[in-house]
Amino acid sequence: MSLTIQGYSTTPDTAWKEISFIPSKENANLTLSGAEHQLVEGFGGCFNELGYIALSHLNDEQRREVFHSLFHPEGEHKFNICRLPIGASDYAEQWYSHNEVDGDVAMEHFSIERDFKYLIPYIKEALTYNPNLQLFASPWSPPTWMKTPKAYNYGTLRWEKEILEAYALYFVKFVQAYHEAGITIHQVHVQNEVIADQKFPSCMWTGEQLREFIADYLGPAFEKHGLDTEIWLGTINAPDPWEELMKKKTNDFDEYAGLVLSDPKAYAYIKGVGYQWAGKNAIQRTVASYPELRYMQTENECGDGTNSWNYAKYVFNLYQHYFSNGVNAYIYWNMVLEPKGRSTWGWEQNSMITVNPEQKELTRNPEYYVMKHFAHQVAPGARRLGLSGAWAGKAVAFRNEDGRLVIVINNPFKDKRELHLAYEEQTLTCELEANSFNSIVIE
Repeated sequence: MSLTIQGYSTTPDTAWKEISFIPSKENANLTLSGAEHQLVEGFGGCFNELGYIALSHLNDEQRREVFHSLFHPEGEHKFNICRLPIGASDYAEQWYSHNEVDGDVAMEHFSIERDFKYLIPYIKEALTYNPNLQLFASPWSPPTWMKTPKAYNYGTLRWEKEILEAYALYFVKFVQAYHEAGITIHQVHVQNEVIADQKFPSCMWTGEQLREFIADYLGPAFEKHGLDTEIWLGTINAPDPWEELMKKKTNDFDEYAGLVLSDPKAYAYIKGVGYQWAGKNAIQRTVASYPELRYMQTENECGDGTNSWNYAKYVFNLYQHYFSNGVNAYIYWNMVLEPKGRSTWGWEQNSMITVNPEQKELTRNPEYYVMKHFAHQVAPGARRLGLSGAWAGKAVAFRNEDGRLVIVINNPFKDKRELHLAYEEQTLTCELEANSFNSIVIE
């Protein structure tokens, strides 16, 4: 059987290099099992204010280059699912909500006016490159007057019927306001990092609270107002550091996803589950229990602002882990930031692209290429395929709807290694560069 096979490699020294293959009689160390798994819905990143500010340092040609790369269906990443915050994320220029009028439970003063400064222009520019871009939104914090204590950071939602009804209406108003602005919100996730009590905008939730809010307030509010926006149970994380869970002698994430989804009334409203950060330790159990739902890695872990190769290797392992355990989509965090990626509260984080405001230059960081190996090759509608062999733990395989096979594989070793890939009664051999990310396409 005649095959067309192409391969591409990224190393610390080479951004994108073709790989050559030869027929071989060696014993295979990677085999496609033929088993089909979950559907792939796509890839994306998050729209944040500091990202749009970083982009403002570029000239028109450079901006077109970035947007084409990230969003155009023929670009390098072809993003089709992206995230935005409801109010301020920790990468907003300043903290805000869409209604800080104390006691306005009727949401008469709800406004997305601030979003017209950064977020809406950022999203609309992306939509010119991909009009079919889907969007999901989540709050980092409710309006401060709805919280105890009354602050964007730390704290919890006031658990009073009037406040809960008002907060559900807050979500409704957000979806409606964005629709009026010409932007469709396809999903809402109830809270960014439900277990995060942080010095940046945040709000702690228990599983019982998520269940009650979705079942008795948010779901009915969306029904009442005729919204077809999906409700997702997300985004579920874990305390940081992970050792804090161990001190409490529990790592039972069923206190969140399992508890909520086991309630028929809440389950009826939920279309999927979003996991991020240490949620990676729970996703396997949730997928096994509820395989009929859809799953998303809602925020790539964000590093320390150095954009190092070693962290990119860790991030590759996250892609491999999440897809191997059932996610349908993988969402990066900040797509573009200034050097060191410092947030308004002091954390320096990685980004796919760095824009230097003085030199007006952009740099494609290692994680840009990790994402490219996946998002450029694996199209929405693909199915993940099973793998076996010594390299299976370092690879993920997919079959696109057009029949093309895609294998994305990492060689984390300090020397070159041979890959012997078995397919259609043939063995194809290539040399994987030391310390490399690779994608292989078979037609």
